[in-house]
Amino acid sequence: MNVFDWLQDLDLPAGFQEFDLVEIRFKGGRKEFYRNDKRLLLITGDAVVVEAGGNGWHLGYVSLKGELVRLQMKKKKVAQDSKDIRTIIRVATAQDVERYEAARELELNTMFRARSVVDELRLKMKLSDVEYQADRTRATFFYSAEDRVDFRDLIKRLAEEFRVRVEMRQISLRHEAGRLGGIGACGRELCCSTWLTEFKSVSTTAARYQNLSLNPAKLSGQCGRLKCCLNYELETYLDALKDIPQVSRPLQTQMGDAFLQKTDIFKKRMWFAFRGDNNWIMLPTERVKEIQALNKAGEKPDTLLAPVTEPVVEVSVQEHVEGSLDRLDDKIKAGKRAKRKKKGKEKGPVAPGPGVQPKPTATLPKDAPRPRTEPKPKPPVEATPPAEGAAGAPKAGGRSGSRRGRSNVTTDAPRTDRPAPRFDPRFRNAAGPAPDGSGPASKPPGEEGRGERSGRSRRGGRRGGPEAGGGAPANPSPSAS
Repeated sequence: MNVFDWLQDLDLPAGFQEFDLVEIRFKGGRKEFYRNDKRLLLITGDAVVVEAGGNGWHLGYVSLKGELVRLQMKKKKVAQDSKDIRTIIRVATAQDVERYEAARELELNTMFRARSVVDELRLKMKLSDVEYQADRTRATFFYSAEDRVDFRDLIKRLAEEFRVRVEMRQISLRHEAGRLGGIGACGRELCCSTWLTEFKSVSTTAARYQNLSLNPAKLSGQCGRLKCCLNYELETYLDALKDIPQVSRPLQTQMGDAFLQKTDIFKKRMWFAFRGDNNWIMLPTERVKEIQALNKAGEKPDTLLAPVTEPVVEVSVQEHVEGSLDRLDDKIKAGKRAKRKKKGKEKGPVAPGPGVQPKPTATLPKDAPRPRTEPKPKPPVEATPPAEGAAGAPKAGGRSGSRRGRSNVTTDAPRTDRPAPRFDPRFRNAAGPAPDGSGPASKPPGEEGRGERSGRSRRGGRRGGPEAGGGAPANPSPSAS
C-alpha cells in the first residue's frame, strides 16, 4: 500500500532543492530507497531502472518522493549517507518493461520445478515465491523453515537447471502470507500484504486481556500464527482494565458464594452466579469493590444487589424563585375542568352507563307506615230532599224498589277510600223523550239508578235543573207518580 503523497502537486519555493532519495516498490510489496543523483523528473507510479544488488539492473516503480521520503527514512531508521543505498539509472523504456514482463512469466514454472527438487532432496523447507531480476541474470527464491536447512545441493541443481544465479532468502510465515496475499476473516485484504511492514510478536496474553476465547482456529491467521490485529486494540483494553477490580476469589454473601462469569470492560459491568444457579446477576464495578471490602473486613452482605434508595428530588434555584414552567399549563387545564363541571350541572344528571353502579338512596322499609296526604276540607253543601214522586225519591210508607236509589243525599266531600268517579259522556243524554212528548220515557225496572248516577258531577254531587237546585229533574217519570 502506497503512502499518499499530498505534497506532489505543490510547487517548490525558489532556490529549494528537492530531496534526492526516492522510495521504489518491487514485487510482493518490497520497498527500498534509491538515490536520484541525475535529478530525474519522476512522478509517483513511474517505472524506473535501478541498480541490482550484484551485477545487472532491475525494474521497479516509484512509490514515494520528496520530503515524505525523509520522514519514512527517519521512521525506519535508515541513514541518508548509507553506502548500501544504490542509484537510479534511468526512466524505464518500453523495451525494459517488455523484458520485465517476460521474466515475470517464467516465475510460476520455476517455482513448481524448484518444489519438486526440494521434495527429491527431502529438505524440511517450504518454497513460497520466486522473483526474477529484470535482466534475467539472477533469481531469488523465498522460503520458510522452522530449523536451519542445508540447501547447498539445492542451489547447485537449481543453477544448473535454470542457468541463473540462485539466491536463497529465508522469510517468516508472516512475510510469506504478505507476499502471497489473500482475504482475511474480516473480509478485507490482508494487512501484511497492503500496509503492514513491521511485524511485532503476538502472544495469547493479548487475547486474555480482551476476553477472547482461546481458540487457535479463530485466533490464527492465514500464516498459521496469531493474528496481528490482536495488538491493535491492546493498549485501549489495558487502559480500561485499570478500573476493573481483580476477582481472584468468589464474593461471599449470606446466600452463598458468587462466582465471576463475565466482564464487560468498557461498560464496567460484571456478572456473577451462585453455585448450581444458571441465573446471572449483573453488578457494577463499584458494588463489586464494596462487597470485596466487606469480605476483607469479615462481613457478608445479605445479597449481591445494593439496597434500593429513593432518589431525592432537588428543586433548582430557578424553580424555587420563578416556579415551575408548567404552572401555566396546569392553570389552563384546571380552568377547562371547571367549565366541564359547570356544563354538566346545567344539563342535569346524566343516566349512569351500563357498567356504572347507581349511588344508593335512602329507602323506607315495606312495613314502615307511609304518610298520607289529606285533601283540604271544603265547605259542606246542603242537600235538598227530592220532591215527592220524583225519580229516586223514597215512596211514602215504604222503601224504594230500586236498591241503587237508596242514597240520594250526597256531599261534595270526596271519599278517601277510592278515587272520585269520572264523568262518562255516554250517560249525558241516555234518557230520550217520552212517546207522548210530555217528558222522558220511563226506564225499565232496575234502571232507575243509572239515570241518577249519570246526573252526578265528578265530585259526587247531583246535577239538577234550575227549579230543583240540583235535586230531582224537572219532569219526573210516570212511575214516580
